[in-house]
Amino acid sequence: MHCVSVLALAASLLVFPARADALDLFGWLPFGSKTADEQDQPPVVDPLPYEASLRVSGGSADLEAALAASSELLSQGDRLPSGEAGLIARAVSDFERLVGRLYVGGYYAGTVKIRIAGLDLEQALATPSLPGPRPIPVIISVEPGPLFSFGTIDISAADDSSGVVEQVANGATYGLVRGETANSEKILRAEKAIVSDLKAAGHPFARISRREIVADHDTNRLDVRLSVAAGRAARFGKVSVSGAEATDPDFIVTQAMIPQGRAYSPAELERATGRLNELGIFSSVRIVPAENVGPDGLLPMTIEVSERKRNVIGVGANWSSSEGFGVESYWRRRNLFGRGELLSIEGSIGRIADNSLSDLEYSARIAFEKPGAFGPQTRFTTSLGAKQEVPDAYRSRSITADAFYERDVNDVLSFKVGGEVQYADENDAFGNQTYLLTGVIGQVNYDTRDDPLNPTKGINAVVFAEPAYDVRGGNAMLFTRGQVSAYQALDDAARFVLAGRLGAGSIIAPSVRDIPAARRFFSGGGGSIRGYAYRNVGPRRNGEVTGGRSFFEASGEIRMKATETIGVVGFVDAGNSFDAMYPDFSQGLKVGVGAGLRYFTPVGPLRFDIAVPLDPEKDDPDFAVYVGLSQAF
Repeated sequence: MHCVSVLALAASLLVFPARADALDLFGWLPFGSKTADEQDQPPVVDPLPYEASLRVSGGSADLEAALAASSELLSQGDRLPSGEAGLIARAVSDFERLVGRLYVGGYYAGTVKIRIAGLDLEQALATPSLPGPRPIPVIISVEPGPLFSFGTIDISAADDSSGVVEQVANGATYGLVRGETANSEKILRAEKAIVSDLKAAGHPFARISRREIVADHDTNRLDVRLSVAAGRAARFGKVSVSGAEATDPDFIVTQAMIPQGRAYSPAELERATGRLNELGIFSSVRIVPAENVGPDGLLPMTIEVSERKRNVIGVGANWSSSEGFGVESYWRRRNLFGRGELLSIEGSIGRIADNSLSDLEYSARIAFEKPGAFGPQTRFTTSLGAKQEVPDAYRSRSITADAFYERDVNDVLSFKVGGEVQYADENDAFGNQTYLLTGVIGQVNYDTRDDPLNPTKGINAVVFAEPAYDVRGGNAMLFTRGQVSAYQALDDAARFVLAGRLGAGSIIAPSVRDIPAARRFFSGGGGSIRGYAYRNVGPRRNGEVTGGRSFFEASGEIRMKATETIGVVGFVDAGNSFDAMYPDFSQGLKVGVGAGLRYFTPVGPLRFDIAVPLDPEKDDPDFAVYVGLSQAF
């Protein structure tokens, strides 16, 4: 017995071409780049064949490789130029690129010579027709010369802001150190960092007004003199909006939270842009300062937005060998009343062709979200849903209504509080039961991950608690659970990443049968213990899984990036659900091990995992396959 689990990919329509390497998924080319014809490039008129070679006298092997990579004559040899004029133009461009590459390496006394058909580049430019046979020989000769180091470093004010510029006058702070290799990129990085620091200090129009670079060929020293114009300090002034059509401009200004009257800060503008993008109603957001600081020191700001389409329809499908075929769809109305509101209607049907019509799994839900309901960085959400679940362990029909207040405390911490009412009619190993639960919910999220879909560092932690009361059964209960995931790259390039996850939960209730089956803890399957059947690990009654009042799970992965697009993962999962209110490990831990591949795309890694259960029980497969988008956790 085996199990295959396939994650649904929501899309309106995917059309697969006859050639696999021509497949284009929204700009992502999973089988490589397009050819010139596929990129709609016009055919080359009068293509001229040539053969280029590079000769480097002196310098390191790394320098020679860098020069070769910079040369268009070498790197674009398969894209022939248009006639002799095209070849000469490519050679002229190469001359500039190669000289720039030498400067990047710290070589300021080098020479670059390009000969085309036996002629120097200057001669080729003046020749009506290139002599000799085809393909035309092109020889690139480079003599790097001596390596230069930094000499005098001088950073001074170009205006009356000498006091401010003194804060950035230490060249060593920005990588310009006397005696070190005079890499031209160091100078550019230093300029960028100086301007960035001055802007962060409240000077929005800081710039490098003059750069003077002097190479002393007698001493092989490079003197650098930078004149810095800090400009006037500014405070945030009046904020206006342009481009808004359906959205209330006052709502945009409020949600942006630009602190008018406070010192200008690029970081504040970046956070404001992020807050507006998170609303999900804009396709683009730009915050543009006025051209000049006002006499009062205030700098007006304009928020330029472009609104997304307000109506969205989506469809999706999924299949697994154990649960059959499923379909899902949704309709969403963005910006319902012009202040970021979202109305969603969602529905799904599962286990099609696997069960009779009465045993299908289905769900329907209507949800409403209002951002800024109680001020910036807050949301009000409410929903009403109905669903039927028919896993092997139970059948559950339920209707749930909920409402929440949500708040983002800062960039990494958020919480929500609210309540729910749920009616459930269930049939499981204990027989038929009905429940009417009312509960108060609290949840806290802490997330410092660098990328939610493919994290290489950070922590993601969630803590949930819900005291609830079953009106029909007269039982009080407390649902709690928590999970923390941590990620740590082992090298600077993040090609090797350790990932770990711990999760635990507890339900304080008189007994397991007093808890709705759909709310009990079951383990097994993707997102839990890979290799085991979905929700098939836990306490059993007459051989059937009943679910438990507690659980504990742990996962560990080593993620290795073999190439820029291919990754390899090894993992182990362990855990179990228990009848006791707290994990007592009375049944021992179930362990699953496996390995997988990752294909990295612009929208996250595609995941393909194979897992084997080390201690399978009834209904567990020999192995399981999982396919999805993003890492497993």
